[in-house]
Amino acid sequence: MSSERLKTRDQIDSKYKWDIEAMIPDESVIEPGLSQIKKDAEGFKAKYEGNLISSAETLAGAFQEKDAIWQSLERFYVYAHMRRDEDNTNDKYQAMADMCMSVIAAVTASLSFFTPELLSGSEELLRGYIRENADLAVYEHAIDESLRQKAHVLTPAEENIIAQLSEVTGATGDIFTMLNNADLKFGTIKGEDGKETELTHGSYIKCMESHDRTLRKNAYDAIYGAYKGLINTIATTYSTNTKADVISARLRNYPSARDAALSEDNIPAEVYDNLVKVVNDHLPVMHRYMELRKRMMGLDKLQMYDIYVPLIKLPERTVSFEEGLDIIRQALRPLGEEYLQRMNNGISQRWIDVYENVGKTSGAYSFGSYDSYPYILTNYADTLKDVFTVIHEMGHSMHSSYTRENQPFIYGSHSIFTAEVASTVNESLLMAHLFATNDDIEMRKYLLNMHLEEFRTTLFRQTMFAEFEDLTHKAAANGEVLTAEWMCSKYEELNRKYYGPAVADDDTIRYEWARIPHFYNAFYVYKYATGYSAATAISQKILTEGKPAADAYIEFLKTGESDYPIELLKIAGVDMSTPAPIEQAMDKFKSLLDELEKLV
Repeated sequence: MSSERLKTRDQIDSKYKWDIEAMIPDESVIEPGLSQIKKDAEGFKAKYEGNLISSAETLAGAFQEKDAIWQSLERFYVYAHMRRDEDNTNDKYQAMADMCMSVIAAVTASLSFFTPELLSGSEELLRGYIRENADLAVYEHAIDESLRQKAHVLTPAEENIIAQLSEVTGATGDIFTMLNNADLKFGTIKGEDGKETELTHGSYIKCMESHDRTLRKNAYDAIYGAYKGLINTIATTYSTNTKADVISARLRNYPSARDAALSEDNIPAEVYDNLVKVVNDHLPVMHRYMELRKRMMGLDKLQMYDIYVPLIKLPERTVSFEEGLDIIRQALRPLGEEYLQRMNNGISQRWIDVYENVGKTSGAYSFGSYDSYPYILTNYADTLKDVFTVIHEMGHSMHSSYTRENQPFIYGSHSIFTAEVASTVNESLLMAHLFATNDDIEMRKYLLNMHLEEFRTTLFRQTMFAEFEDLTHKAAANGEVLTAEWMCSKYEELNRKYYGPAVADDDTIRYEWARIPHFYNAFYVYKYATGYSAATAISQKILTEGKPAADAYIEFLKTGESDYPIELLKIAGVDMSTPAPIEQAMDKFKSLLDELEKLV
């Protein structure tokens, strides 16, 4: 670990920063642009309220104008959000992001009459309009979706009230973001060599993967000590967020907050329950993996700070960003030349913001507006794991690139359920490439361990998170108080169940839930696990069937939100309405473990 301090934003070479200026070259247009959007939304309300379904032509025009308003507003919001994420200590972009959120709330309120008024017409009337007007044909799935959700749409007055409150009800996530990325500091830590290093979100996992056990323990204690020190504040923030989910679901006549969240993608409850059941059924295999880890590390008991370190210590090797890109290009060859050319164009257009700097949002993501590049934020640290992060986010961005080229604005995004497939197919292809191009037995063991870790962190750990979310929302719905102690206790029980007897109990991991930002987007994390399962199946088809499977997968990437996720995945040859893909993924996990056990 280096003792160097983080660079400031202006010290990063521009070639490693995303070309966000291509999105909005002149920031002076933002404030008047937002003002005009707000006026346009008010004009939309005056023009169409009470008149929306008077004719097919009027309805088609309203859909088109509504899309135009949101497309313009999305561009400003995404720009402000990404600028803020470059450096969360920069007040200018925090203020700009806040301004965008205020306009979003105002526009949502102005347009809140749209869906209730649309649904005041009969299904027969609306379908007749679709047949009558060619411009409405593109909106058929959107109209079907509105009709499906009709029982959960409130009166125009009630929808307006909820819309006006959206800025407040969504504040808990913003509060946690600022606390987590701007205010929370972890200090400096030392390893066996006695050198001090600054602990950040970006460096924490690198510390956890270090073979220096002293460094791992000190990083573990420092990061969770920081969350422990704020645990009551964070518990109140998350509890309020959970209550908001529960209240919103009740107001919209859903049986539960989970049903409300699943309904957005028309995902049957069985999909969630299948995931939890199949993963729980295979926990003995996870416990076997932990036993193997304990034995290979020569420990009497594993500590939680021992579970990320690679079991095979290879000679230290940095993977520069440029070298990482070359590896990615080789790994993605099975997807065809057109895919590679599209990706290379994106790299040269500077889609990627590469390195960590002071105040930069932790982790990684793919983001952008319908009419911008599909940008990527990473905190690249010159490791093979970082190559996996880049190829993961590139999967998202390529998905966005294909979709926006082939779908209108209304279907130009993706549900997380399908988005996580696109990213994880890329990861699976990278892993297959590394296995195919490395003959060294130690490297093979290293890769087997790395692949097992992907399963542990994505399929098992995210399912554990999903169980935690289910517990907290059910408790809140039953009127229980979500105290810090209650949540810490429940999380500790889940952690013990998932990791088994090889891992020692401690009083630290119970605070882990407090550092998970995805919990502020309810019932989101399970999609990582289902996506990983679907991607495992799809990548195997691509590698075994070749071009036909790759072509089918590319067709899936073009579909955006033009249908429900379960149906769209069938294009790529996977049916997530059954437990089969999750079972298949678990079989793969077991086979990897079997091979590693034989090799050691």
